[in-house]
Amino acid sequence: MQYRKFGRTGLFVSELCLGTMTFGGSSGIWGQIGNLQQSEAEGLIGRSLDAGINFIDTADVYSEGQSEVITGQALKNLKVPRDSFVLATKVLGETGSKGVNSAGASRFHIMDGVKASLQRLQLDHIDLYQIHGFDPVTPIEETVHALDNLVRQGHVRYVGVSNWAAWQIAKALGIAERDRLARFESLQAYYTIAGRDLERELVPLLRSENVGLMVWSPLAGGLLSGKYGRDTEAEKGSRRTTFDFPPVNVERAYDCIDVMRQLAEARGVSVAQIALAWLLHQQVVTSVIIGAKRAEQLDDNIAATAIKLTADELATLDKVSALPAEYPGWMLERQGGVRGKRLEESGRRG
Repeated sequence: MQYRKFGRTGLFVSELCLGTMTFGGSSGIWGQIGNLQQSEAEGLIGRSLDAGINFIDTADVYSEGQSEVITGQALKNLKVPRDSFVLATKVLGETGSKGVNSAGASRFHIMDGVKASLQRLQLDHIDLYQIHGFDPVTPIEETVHALDNLVRQGHVRYVGVSNWAAWQIAKALGIAERDRLARFESLQAYYTIAGRDLERELVPLLRSENVGLMVWSPLAGGLLSGKYGRDTEAEKGSRRTTFDFPPVNVERAYDCIDVMRQLAEARGVSVAQIALAWLLHQQVVTSVIIGAKRAEQLDDNIAATAIKLTADELATLDKVSALPAEYPGWMLERQGGVRGKRLEESGRRG
């Protein structure tokens, strides 16, 4: 297990992060995603820690708070030293009394949300507190200032964001710099070899501003697990048949799966390991969030950290998964090409 610097901070996190969305579900969407209870969750957390994973991600809305409850109790039951793990959770969705102000990124909801999460997790602070999505009602200034208050009060160590557009993150970073506030140190976003959309706007922003990237659903909701393919019928009751998310261009995904299957067979590994390894080879990625319902799934995912793809393999995967050209990207590349090439030549001579 490798450890990577977290954004612009001095914190190091494991290249894999254990996601807890499968904890505590009983019915509806959460039951379809996973319904692991206390003993099963403890087994996965213990196994992850033994493998060197020091990063755990949850959210207040997962299984209506039960994911946080189970995660916190597991860490307590396993007697895990507080300084040996980094705990991330999120706020935005409807919680509590389900009242008109029981959701969003307002100061009102954030201040209530952090207290409730700390109680459920049985912790005195949260290492990474993330805004789970964009709230079109609350001014970004209000959200950024509220998060800074939490950092200053000691309830939260770092703050991050999930599922925001590049311009929204850029605006928040500008506000934080202008007002000398705690800034977003990470983005949690969807990214797979079959869904590389964030490379258009978000990746350049993350690189420019040194913001870390946490990847959610790295197997596209199981689509890239190896169970699916152009000529493979989905097993009844499987994740993609009961909860078809995230949206994926299936034909493009099948093209990627065909190539990954060849590489996997040649190496004697799973298709899922190739999909995860590809992500781990992307320099912008800080940590890949893996979720599992069974120990063997978790072990298979963890094994991806040992795969070192060759330059030829990466080129083959890049070719089959490359995004179609889109404006203004193709114009920026065309007009900046000469200057960019000159910079590369200058670096090589230096």
